[in-house]
Amino acid sequence: MQIESTTLWDFPRQNYGSRSHGNNKYHGVTPAQVIWNLFQRYTKVGDLVIDPMCGSGTTIDVAEELNRRVIGYDLNLVHPKAIKNDARQIPLQDSFVDFVFIDSPYSDNIKYSNDPKCIGKISCENKQFFEELEKVAKEIHRILKAGKIVGWVIADQWVKRKFAPVGFLMYQILEKYFEPVDIVCLTRHSQTSNTGIWHHRARQYNFYLRGFKYLFIMRKIK
Repeated sequence: MQIESTTLWDFPRQNYGSRSHGNNKYHGVTPAQVIWNLFQRYTKVGDLVIDPMCGSGTTIDVAEELNRRVIGYDLNLVHPKAIKNDARQIPLQDSFVDFVFIDSPYSDNIKYSNDPKCIGKISCENKQFFEELEKVAKEIHRILKAGKIVGWVIADQWVKRKFAPVGFLMYQILEKYFEPVDIVCLTRHSQTSNTGIWHHRARQYNFYLRGFKYLFIMRKIK
């Protein structure tokens, strides 16, 4: 594999190589090459990387393969090495971590867990959604070393003829705590609306299907 050289990343498969990284059947799973690329650019062997919402554990598997130390937290334990924890209270000391990756909910469109504390149970049309994600951002800022990077994946929403610019709103929050390095667009392949009937409906009823997610690459200054 080569490191991506543009800000448009298109990975048709969830995995790379002959082994699995996470579970491609998990709702909202991150393509493993996204994490691989970020590790290649922003980490080195032995660095400690954290995924506060690790889902099926893709970050854990990629990190171990590349000889990075890793801790993956989640409210819903799918990966055997994941640790149960709420991303709004990360049990690590200040300025301790070399890199953070997070693929967060962008509304209540996916059932991530049965835990009532799950942020993914809150609609992005409710201001509480962004208030809770800001708590996560503050925790990431607290545990991250100065000068180090967080990669945050999120998407917009279009539901019932209403568009919600979730990515832009989240970016405004992140700018309170980090400086921007770059923004990458991740092509979406696995969403259930990527079918002929949905493309027909989008043209007939004059709306757009979500074709990408944002990857915000941000640096902690102090």
